[in-house]
Amino acid sequence: MTEAAYPSAAEFYKSRGFGRPIGFGERPAIVVVDFINGFTDPALPFGSILDDAIHATARLLEVARKQGGVPIVFIVTAYEFDDFRDAGLWKAKQAGITSLRAGARATEIDSRMGWRPNDEHHISKKFASAFFGTDLISRLNCLSIDTVLLVGCSTSGCVRATAVDGLQNGYRIMVVREAVGDRDGEAHERSLVEIDAKYADVISLDRAVTYLAERPPFGFDASAAD
Repeated sequence: MTEAAYPSAAEFYKSRGFGRPIGFGERPAIVVVDFINGFTDPALPFGSILDDAIHATARLLEVARKQGGVPIVFIVTAYEFDDFRDAGLWKAKQAGITSLRAGARATEIDSRMGWRPNDEHHISKKFASAFFGTDLISRLNCLSIDTVLLVGCSTSGCVRATAVDGLQNGYRIMVVREAVGDRDGEAHERSLVEIDAKYADVISLDRAVTYLAERPPFGFDASAAD
């Protein structure tokens, strides 16, 4: 039977054994990818309307903060050099890169995230994956994290790249469906199918909230990092 004989890509993948659940681990962190003004303000080159995903993320963060002990990591794309040399060839591919100069309003975390700079992580990246060229692995390993609740944008770009790298580095990646967004609706939906089939579990916001609410609070355990 050919792929065209299946009613959807999801059904085709399922028939071939893709998409088996990874499942939650014991020590979660939330990684928020690129919910910065440059991506959430439709007036800016990379911006689009992501209000629903932002509100869903805000709910997830509220639960995590209330529960306590769940690390929250904000990932921000920002470039330090005036000529954007730290963007490599990406600046040749995408003109909007030049809107993401470090210190500009575009690289500030969207205020609806309620970022707490004294308590929550902030990591700058240059390319799609939150793991590429950053110290994200070191921070997660130091805290003995085994599960990443992944939210942010864009689903077809930086979220997908982060999910792939997260799996490859041994983390249980849980992409929260309502809390990710994309400027392209078709790319968003197809990427969720692909991510769930190959790299991560795509879960509902309610399931993510329940998971966090049922976790016992934990803090940094120095012995676990040895």
